[in-house]
Amino acid sequence: MIIYGKNPVKEAIFANRKIYHLYLDKNHNDSKLISFLKDKNVDFEYKGKDYLNEITDNALHQGIVADVMDYQYFDLDELLKSKKELRLLILDELSDPHNLGAILRTAEAVNLDGIILSNKQQVKLNATVAKVSSGAIEHVKVFLVGNINQTIDKLKQNNVFVIGTDGNTEKEFTDIENFGRSAIVLGSEGQGIRPLVKQNCDMLVKIPMKGKINSLNVSVAAALMMYMQYFKK
Repeated sequence: MIIYGKNPVKEAIFANRKIYHLYLDKNHNDSKLISFLKDKNVDFEYKGKDYLNEITDNALHQGIVADVMDYQYFDLDELLKSKKELRLLILDELSDPHNLGAILRTAEAVNLDGIILSNKQQVKLNATVAKVSSGAIEHVKVFLVGNINQTIDKLKQNNVFVIGTDGNTEKEFTDIENFGRSAIVLGSEGQGIRPLVKQNCDMLVKIPMKGKINSLNVSVAAALMMYMQYFKK
């Protein structure tokens, strides 16, 4: 897959991700970056900006593009067996790669144990997600599952307390306790959590709104929820 931007490419190198080809803009003059690539024994080629624009669909690539091994998803069953305490995030039909990238960046900052995505109607790990995450994609475990409700049932069977977000409930996100093993569910940008998923949660909380706008961007809401989950640990 193609990734681009200084931080995503550098983090891919730090993470020892296999790099098939790495391209720099032929007018690139970042001596520190070039020294970094040479120090890491990473081969690269100089290409014209038009070529880099073409292979990235005119993305903001900062003059550096790499063709790398695809991002891999992790095994949720292995995680549930291996960790006594867990902090997870479940994303229910999130569709915007920019939101997923921003969520990954916060997840890395709080050392979240992982993010669960559905393999249906859900944005996957891609170049845009990698760029917006500023390389955090390399350091956060992502689990791809077939069915969110079945996965919630499995989490409950493994003593994971599942917390959904709902603007119409009474409890607030400050009411979250230290449950030891917990997963927070956030829904899609437009519709929120689907009704059946919401019903399957152990607890519903809201983020109180004091202004005239009655909703937050999902990546902002995710950041608030993750930090609340972090500080209650």
